[in-house]
Amino acid sequence: MDKFFKITERGSTLARELRGGLVTFFTMAYIVVLNPLILGGALDANGNSITGGPEADFAQIAAVTALVAGVLTILMGIVANFPLALATGLGLNAFVAFGIASQMTWADAMGLVVLEGLVILILVLTGFRKAIFEAVPPGLKIAISVGIGLFIALIGLVDAGFVRRNPDVANTPVPVGLGIGGVLQGWPVLVFCIGLVLVIVLYARRVKGAILISILVTTVLAIIVEALADVGPAFTDAGPNPKGWNLTVPEGPDTLVAVPDFSLLGNFSLLGSFESVGVVTALLLVFTLLLADFFDTMGTMTAIGAEAGLLDKAGSPPNTQRILIVDSVAAAAGGAASVSSNTSYIESASGVAEGARTGLASVVTGLLFLLATIFAPVVAIIPNEAAVPALVLVGFIMMTQVRNIVWDDMEIAIPAFLTIILMPFTYSISVGIGAGFIAYALLKIARGKFAQVHPLLWVVAALFVIYFAIDPLTRWLT
Repeated sequence: MDKFFKITERGSTLARELRGGLVTFFTMAYIVVLNPLILGGALDANGNSITGGPEADFAQIAAVTALVAGVLTILMGIVANFPLALATGLGLNAFVAFGIASQMTWADAMGLVVLEGLVILILVLTGFRKAIFEAVPPGLKIAISVGIGLFIALIGLVDAGFVRRNPDVANTPVPVGLGIGGVLQGWPVLVFCIGLVLVIVLYARRVKGAILISILVTTVLAIIVEALADVGPAFTDAGPNPKGWNLTVPEGPDTLVAVPDFSLLGNFSLLGSFESVGVVTALLLVFTLLLADFFDTMGTMTAIGAEAGLLDKAGSPPNTQRILIVDSVAAAAGGAASVSSNTSYIESASGVAEGARTGLASVVTGLLFLLATIFAPVVAIIPNEAAVPALVLVGFIMMTQVRNIVWDDMEIAIPAFLTIILMPFTYSISVGIGAGFIAYALLKIARGKFAQVHPLLWVVAALFVIYFAIDPLTRWLT
């Protein structure tokens, strides 16, 4: 084992690797809870949940989420020998749920995720990934991440009932507002506020597993509140209940463990989206997924390598190509399993901080994810209000990158600004990316710097122009 994983060679010990893998798992285990709430909270174009019917089976989504994360993280440890864990990507899952599935069936949407993963894999094997990475200006890459962060935070605030849509009436021109009629009301909102305070305090105090701890503690609080106050769901047969639980009524589970249900595996249609929304729109959605998934891994593996002291003179971690190949396979595998694209997690840094330096830590993390599959029934009791504070915190973490944008350069600042604000304001990641790319190309033309735009970026900007004009173009052509 020492020879295979190079434990001693990298200055580590078996104990450090085991401890690092354990810490990484508890730092990112929240995704087993959070992914079902995000994917299960959206309906496709036919009004069906991801598991079929009007209501999702959260335990089923949780089991498959843990399964795929476990298998791929073990694969990363064995193939790439790098202390990097993988799981469903936050932001990507929100985009799939709210930006793609609403236009087609869930199977079609996951087919697009598979296509995106296969494209990335081809780009890695042919060397084009680096070329495309260099084609997009750094400022726009950062803006995409920041915009996704704000979008995630808004989803969390809306799902908790902290922010709500105001009635579309003449005397209420403000589209959204605080709570019900500008006032916070209801026990679920209070539970959310307590959860938000808790996760912020734990994170600020650098408590390992802050997100997971806050979700578990807030869920227990929610169960107690429901038992005492009998709040009930937000929507009942008798009509809406504005002060009710948004998605799941927190009640004690009948069992803590169960045989996991992996029925979601293979529930995808590779080319069904092309019939649902047309070739142009489908290709743009694949490209948007690719952009959202494309750049994170290179930054993540470099950051983890730097933290572990494993970078070479060129600033690359060991087995870079293998890392990228496993990550690309993970994107496609997540779609094939219907739990959205899987990607490398920056939370792996917590395990590195505990001493992890090899892939053995990833194997430990992966085995713990596999063990988590039998505890999926616990996920079914977690209400949105207990989980979405994590989305707000993740939004903050992603927002901090905004400081790296050069705001004095209008050619980058304005496109970055449009990218960031349009994602939450339009509830669409693709709209933000498209507006940013088009604005960047137009500003270069306006300043006579046509040659500074990478040819690939011109193609992308043109595709997004078609994307925004797809309705009038369709009417004109037909």
